[in-house]
Amino acid sequence: MRLTPITWPRLAGTLADRVAGLTPTAARPWLRVAVDGAPAAGPAALADALAGELPARGHRVLRVRAADFWRPASLRFEYGREDSDAYYDLWLDAGALRREVLDPLAPGGSGRVLPSLWDAATDRATRAGYVELPPGGVLLLDGQLLLGQGLDLDLTVHLRLSPAALARRTPDEDRWTLPAFGRYADEVRPAEAADVLVHADDPRHPAWSGHPLPPDHADG
Repeated sequence: MRLTPITWPRLAGTLADRVAGLTPTAARPWLRVAVDGAPAAGPAALADALAGELPARGHRVLRVRAADFWRPASLRFEYGREDSDAYYDLWLDAGALRREVLDPLAPGGSGRVLPSLWDAATDRATRAGYVELPPGGVLLLDGQLLLGQGLDLDLTVHLRLSPAALARRTPDEDRWTLPAFGRYADEVRPAEAADVLVHADDPRHPAWSGHPLPPDHADG
């Protein structure tokens, strides 16, 4: 596997170039992109940076957080507040995410998307309104444990942390989630399933194993 050192800003720009190269067509009017990784790896930050790059390349962007499609607390915590198997299997309402976000942006979809469903902090519906993403727009979804969920996506990016780095960078109050990420690595193998793999052990110096970078984008 060839790893290319790169800075986070250049990674966002290079990913934006790759997304822009996936030209929407009449058969596929929208692009659905996911940035997957443990919270400690920073998938939301990369998705935000990518969202900042795409408008200059002619794409409207809709940002969606998978955490806004978690199930209510009564279901998430049915087996206790720190059950790693429930975190892995039950927290994300993948059906709602498909129904309200991904399916409307599939070929033949309406483009009418619900950007959030449930506020996990207040344990209440967000009461968000539907928004229209025009053809040519890009959905940018971020979250953890997204691959292997049957989500229909056009490009997936996985931020990989080694087990040691994941343990080191996960706050003490969240260390109970570590077995879920171990299951994910073993059962889904996201480093192989993703279209683009980013090694994020060093938060200052990531490396990626997507297509080789053009010479003017490569870091020396």
